[in-house]
Amino acid sequence: MNISRLQRTVFLLLLAAVTAAFVWVLSPFFGAVFWAVALTLLFHGVFERISARVGRRRNVAAILTLLLVILIVVVPMVLVGSAIIDELASVTQRVRSGEINFRAYFTQIVDAMPHWLTDQLGRFGVFNVQDAIDKISATLLAGGQALTTKVVTIGQNTLIWLVNLGIMLYLLFFFLRDGRALAGLIRRSTPMSEEQTQALLGKFATVVRATVKGTIVVALVQGVLGGLALWVVGIHGAVVWGALMALLSLVPAVGSALIWAPVAIYLLATGSIAQGVGLIAWGVLAIGMVDNLLRPILVGKDTKLPDWVVLLTTIGGISLMGISGFVIGPVIAALFMAAWDLFDQERGQLLERPPES
Repeated sequence: MNISRLQRTVFLLLLAAVTAAFVWVLSPFFGAVFWAVALTLLFHGVFERISARVGRRRNVAAILTLLLVILIVVVPMVLVGSAIIDELASVTQRVRSGEINFRAYFTQIVDAMPHWLTDQLGRFGVFNVQDAIDKISATLLAGGQALTTKVVTIGQNTLIWLVNLGIMLYLLFFFLRDGRALAGLIRRSTPMSEEQTQALLGKFATVVRATVKGTIVVALVQGVLGGLALWVVGIHGAVVWGALMALLSLVPAVGSALIWAPVAIYLLATGSIAQGVGLIAWGVLAIGMVDNLLRPILVGKDTKLPDWVVLLTTIGGISLMGISGFVIGPVIAALFMAAWDLFDQERGQLLERPPES
């Protein structure tokens, strides 16, 4: 047996084992590590400009950039989260007291439907009014209870959340300071050509920056526009509904319409025609156009991914990995397409190369 080949095989197996073990140990902090990397990519340009102004003192530049991230990212996130939790507690209290009654709302909508339509649907067994009201009310009530439970769980796990936030900020400092050295280490260590590694790393950075910037900008704009519209038409809990629209807008094409469209239908059914028509117009022309105009410019243009790929990978990523999936899904898709493009180029070069004698 070739001793050198055996040693190489054992070493590669050991390398794979310790790498898998390292990833397994870090898996509880996957979200913190990922968002530290994402924020590093987003604020790397800011870090370099600050570094140039402080005489290339990278520790000072990293600390100043970290303080900037806390000021413009962490603090607003905490304030908005606190407002949402308070508003959810208020809405939950009103649901329990009967002030908010989903069954009554849907009864009003059904009563406003033409009788011939409900009779025909009931006759053919397509639609039973009472069953539909019961099922929809039960679904909304269960969803509200699940959301409330989730909020309570988040409140109870505040310490865990703070630990993850601290780890993310701690890693962000080192990623900002040593980012170039780490990227060089990855390029040298990866068992691929330097051109292939550079292409994949560049694609990863481009997609993360574009997805985070584009999706968050679209979410914030749609959430603000939607919450403002609901506040104008007199819907209680506009902060919560605006936050939900911002969250749902992470899913392209569907998004915030899942909130404002049912509200508009309710307004029309209860006789508030002007408010209902106005909300529909605002939802289509303002909220919807934000998604149609900004998302392709901010996300699709840089990632060069088809819209249907962005949609499917975003939904799949969120369903598998939670909130971080709206970035991870498109990143995986972009790396998949980039890797196959590199393989195709390598295959073409092999086919063009003359056979060895």
